[in-house]
Amino acid sequence: MLIHEDNSTPLVAVNLLYDVGSRDENPERTGFAHLFEHLMFGGSKNAPDFDDPIQRAGGENNAFTNNDMTSFYASVPAENLETLLWLESDRMLALNINKRALNVQRKVVVEEFKETTLNEPYGDIWHHIGDMVFKKHPYRWPVIGLVPQHIEDANLEDVKAFFKSFYVPNNAILTIVGNFSKIKDGTEGVQRMVEKWFSTIPAGEVPKRNLPQEPPQMAEIRRTVEANVPLDALYILFRAPSRTHEDYYALDLLTDVLASGASSRFFRKLLKEKRLFSEIDCAQTGNLDPGLVIIDGKPTEGVTLEQMEAAIWEELELIKNEPIAEDELQKLKNRVESQQAFGDVGALNKAMNLSFYELIGKPDLINTEIEHYQAVQVVDIQRVARDIFRKENASVLYYKAKK
Repeated sequence: MLIHEDNSTPLVAVNLLYDVGSRDENPERTGFAHLFEHLMFGGSKNAPDFDDPIQRAGGENNAFTNNDMTSFYASVPAENLETLLWLESDRMLALNINKRALNVQRKVVVEEFKETTLNEPYGDIWHHIGDMVFKKHPYRWPVIGLVPQHIEDANLEDVKAFFKSFYVPNNAILTIVGNFSKIKDGTEGVQRMVEKWFSTIPAGEVPKRNLPQEPPQMAEIRRTVEANVPLDALYILFRAPSRTHEDYYALDLLTDVLASGASSRFFRKLLKEKRLFSEIDCAQTGNLDPGLVIIDGKPTEGVTLEQMEAAIWEELELIKNEPIAEDELQKLKNRVESQQAFGDVGALNKAMNLSFYELIGKPDLINTEIEHYQAVQVVDIQRVARDIFRKENASVLYYKAKK
């Protein structure tokens, strides 16, 4: 549990982060973490509807699931904090997991799969990316799941077992940030509320995570697919270190050099000057296990995927062999610092960031992370570029529009 008082806001934000994501699923039962994001809003023993009490308390709430975690977050006027804690504790202890609830949410999730993956242009891209790059690690399937049949075939026993394994107090991080002035005894009063609603919930037996790790990629991987999409698209994927690796910060700044803002290399040279791309991006996934750097783009009229790929490799070779200017790097660091300062203004952002930093075992990063960015040197950018942007570390996907 993390509690942080912030009197700059009349609100209190609560983030309950569960240490479970799609990487914790059975390969024959994918999509369960995402399914539970939906089931958790289906009501519990003492709160048949989750959203209505929060709305009547003047609050808002939502959730997200990714490969590594599931996060539920909400904010209310400070005097209504106990409503949030009651609701979160009730669904942790006594979530409605029955045939009716499962059937309702199963239909919702399967429909979402069809709408966003099967029927949306480029919707299946994460299926191709995962299948190309990951052969052993569970990042090889997307958060929504491999196939809708895994959710369609989910039985009540499987679903209850998944909940019992992961949605327990000893697998969760509760963070509360906000104005405690209207709460009796302030911070101590908040602590008593948490103890009142959560202390009697029994701990579970969380499975020990022992995920298969990917061996180093030794040769370039290539794939071409055709689909009913409006434009061709190019994806170049590189294996990258995890969010907790020491090179995360240098790599984050490197992707900014390439594709963050109008002065970035890709935007200025490939989109504006050479007019090869109608759009282009570069980012790292920042997963808790080793993830990816993804470069993706779409062409302007008459430009081939081969031309696009060659132009990208030309820029990557330049960044590997010609050091960037010190002032260019400092501008990027200053931008990151301002973005972080702005992102930590709201109580909800603070709560979510604190929960994440606690998950990776480094809660002090909320105050010190910018120091890691400021410590990055030009030579670090060049070293990481040479390590990551290699042909044998690349997977290239040509996503072609059917003629």
